[in-house]
Parts: sequence; C-alpha cells; structure tokens
Amino acid sequence: MLNTMNTKPLRFFRRGAIVTLPDVEPNRTLLELLREDLHCTGTKEGCGEGDCGACTVVVGEADGEQLKYSAINSCIRLAHSIDGMALWTVEDISPNEDHHTPTPLHPAQQAMVDCHGSQCGFCTPGFVMSLFAQYQNKTCKGQAITREDAQAALSGNLCRCTGYRPILDAAQAMQALPLQVVNEAEVLLNLELLTHIPRGPEADFSYKSPQNLADLLALRARHPEAQLVAGCTDVGLWVTKMHMQFAKVLDLTRVAELRHVEQYSHHIAIGAAVTLTDAFAALVNDRPHLAEFSHRFAGLPVRNSGTLGGNVANGSPIGDSMPLLIALGANVVLTRQSGTSIAHRELPLEDLYTGYRKNVMAPDEVLAWIKVPKAIEGDFSRVYKISKRFEDDISAVCLSLNLHIVNGVVRSASIGAGGVAATPVRARKTQAALVGQAWTQATVQQAMQTLRDEFTPISDMRATAAYRSTVLGNLLQRFWLESQGGVQTDLRKLNLDNTAKEVAA
Repeated sequence: MLNTMNTKPLRFFRRGAIVTLPDVEPNRTLLELLREDLHCTGTKEGCGEGDCGACTVVVGEADGEQLKYSAINSCIRLAHSIDGMALWTVEDISPNEDHHTPTPLHPAQQAMVDCHGSQCGFCTPGFVMSLFAQYQNKTCKGQAITREDAQAALSGNLCRCTGYRPILDAAQAMQALPLQVVNEAEVLLNLELLTHIPRGPEADFSYKSPQNLADLLALRARHPEAQLVAGCTDVGLWVTKMHMQFAKVLDLTRVAELRHVEQYSHHIAIGAAVTLTDAFAALVNDRPHLAEFSHRFAGLPVRNSGTLGGNVANGSPIGDSMPLLIALGANVVLTRQSGTSIAHRELPLEDLYTGYRKNVMAPDEVLAWIKVPKAIEGDFSRVYKISKRFEDDISAVCLSLNLHIVNGVVRSASIGAGGVAATPVRARKTQAALVGQAWTQATVQQAMQTLRDEFTPISDMRATAAYRSTVLGNLLQRFWLESQGGVQTDLRKLNLDNTAKEVAA
C-alpha cells in the first residue's frame, strides 16, 4: 500500500550539530527514527510499550540558563515531539575518538564494566542512559547519588539476567570516576538557534506543536479531528500495539501557559503540559506522604514523558492519578476558543467522565489545568495502589481517602476509587456513611461493607471482581489502623520479631 501520510521536517541537536530530517511522518516513533532512519541500533526495542527501558534515551531542554536532562522511553515517544530538543543515545556519550587511542568510556559505561553490571547486554544501553541522566542531573552538579537515588533513577529499567545489585553499585561507583561534563553552553546556544530556523510553509498539518494557548485553541477549533497528545505514553501504545495511525497530531507540550505549576493560597494549579515527574513533585511538596505513591505511578522514563493532564484526559478506569485527585477534591479547567477570546469552564474532576474513556469535553475543548486544593490542618489522607508487582505495574485497585476529623468526628470525607468501575469514581455512599460519625472501629466496619457494596467491578487479567471488592473494604480498614498510629500495615516495614511477640502475648 502506498503511504499517503503527510510528512514534515524534524530538527534536533545531537553529537555537536543540528540534525535536520526533511520528511518524518507524524506517527513515527523516536525509536523507529533512531534504528531505521539513522541506523543507531544501540538503542534497543524490547517491549514496545514503555515497560522494560531497553529503548531509553535522554533528551535535553533549556530550563532557564541551565539544561534539563530527562531519560525517556523512545519506543512510545513520537519522533516529532523532540523537535527543538537535544538528544543523546548510548552511541553519543563517550568522548570523541582521537584516532590514536581507544575511545574512553563515559563514567556511566565504565562503572557498568567495573561493577560487572552487564550479562546478556540487551538491556545495558537503556540502563546506561538512565545512569547518564542521573549523572548529569546529580554528579555534574556536585550532588551525591545514594542507593535510594539509584533505585529511583532505574525504576523504569528491567534486567532479566544480571540482577540489580551490580547495576546499583555502578550508579554509585560512577560518581567516583574522573568527571566528564557536557558542554552545556554549546547545547543551549544551538537550542536557541533552533528556535530561529525557518520552518517553511505551514500549510501542512501533519504534526503541530503550538507555542501558546491561543494558537493551540485556534488549531483545535479548526481541526477537532486531530489527535491531541501530551507526552504520548498512552497514544504511543495505540501506535505501537494497536497500529493506529493519525493523519493529524496536535501536541500541546510546548504551550507556554500550560508548562507550569502555579502556587496559590488555597490550591495548586498544574498545567496540562507539566510532566508527571514535576506534577507529583508539587503534590509531594504539599503532602509528603505521597512520595512513595508518586514513585509507584510508573517508571521514571514514563513519568518524564507523560503528563498529569494527559492521564486525566485519557480517563482510563485504572489510571492511578484520578482516584487520588478525586479524593483531594481536584477540579479541571476546560478551555476553548470563543470568538476572539478564550472561554473557560471548571468542574469537579469526577464529573469529567461519562463512560469508558468518554468525557464531557466538546470537540474544540482542551483540558488546560488541574486545580488541587492544598492540605489543611485536620486532614488525614492516604492513597493505596494494589498491583501484582510493587513497581512499574498497573493497578488492580487504587483507593484514595481524605478525611477531615475534628474532635474524633468525621467532618468531611472524600474518597476516590479506580479499577472498580468503567471510569474513575467518587465513593459517594461511603462518604455519606462516614460524615458526622465518630471515627471509631464500629463506624469503619459499617463503612467497609458500604464501600464493598457501592461498586460492581469486573474480573479481568489483573484481578477478579470478588478480590477487588474485598480489597476495597480491607484498604479502608488499613486506613483506620494507620489513622490510629498503626505501623504494621505495610509488608515492607513489617517487623516480624515484634509481630511474633504480639501474637505470643
């Protein structure tokens, strides 16, 4: 079949020079571009869905006067999304060969050799690139890399033969090797030059990445059939796994107004183009107990690409951010072009959805901001994710609870649930069963049954309906125990000696 898909130029900075590719299709992934067009086969294709990390590369963007490095999955990232950025693959990080001595290795590579961090080698390029990003973001800025830092940085990389200890050793060992730095002044200069290179005729709409909100909404109004993307961690799967093709792609991640987290007296406003990494950092700053959940949301390369706005707009019933945001009382702001001005409407996040992956947005509307109330004194909140693997897995059940308790009485209750209905949902009946009641074990026992009866989940590959219903009630019981100071609710923190003593007593 002849390919009739429109193409457009793609420009980025790599290996000390601006790379220009004249004809790139809107559906082409960055991995396909690297391996098939540029013949850079060091970047590997493993899962094709952002789970294994073998395809990890690093992109760089200007962040004020500094360069921000992000490890991302190239398999589900559309190639055009890196237009105007800097790019590093595993072939790019060693110093240039002088033709007289062997090319020295980058500290991330040398540490992997020294610590025996590679066996079959297939996953190694991805690990090296995640280490490279951490090296640039921490070691080159004089910050030490702890074991916990290394685990967080490598959360999106899987190894099936070597095991993780030597790779984690390498993450810490690389900071003791002679320092090797990127010429950031050169990179930033070229990124600035890229913004001034003429783009040629703009009649073709194969891939548009507007720079401001007005242009985004004007394009959305004229081309409501265009596929909207913001990081591509969901849409990328539609391309790689479902073989979907889009004649028009509208990318909102460059819209200046939507790239910021704004702090107000009573709420946080998170722009739809803010990455999950930065969005969760803002939420964790306000509610430190969310730190573990933010790391469990997905591997770091997925969080570095995906956006909170995209996760919410996609509306998957097993998307982890929505139950949390519902429990926190978040609202969404939808925008559209209205004549010569911009019209906004705001609604509770749970009211956005009308059915499985369906919502109330008009064809010309865009989800622009998510407004999250700040924590107040008297709130007790938790979010629980239940999945087959602890890390880098999709939820079977996600339950988030936020109760305001005064003098032992529940003054307000807000509960969000995922994995139990066709959409992310608010547990309204359970909330009603709690409000005005004394916060006691008896109240919780009654509310547990209400919560189990409130939804009719399905059985699928992740869990049975009965399991999901049972777990919902059990998580409310866990929430009660933790509100009373219980610490024996998490298997990873369980002290078996103390538990044995309690049982014996």
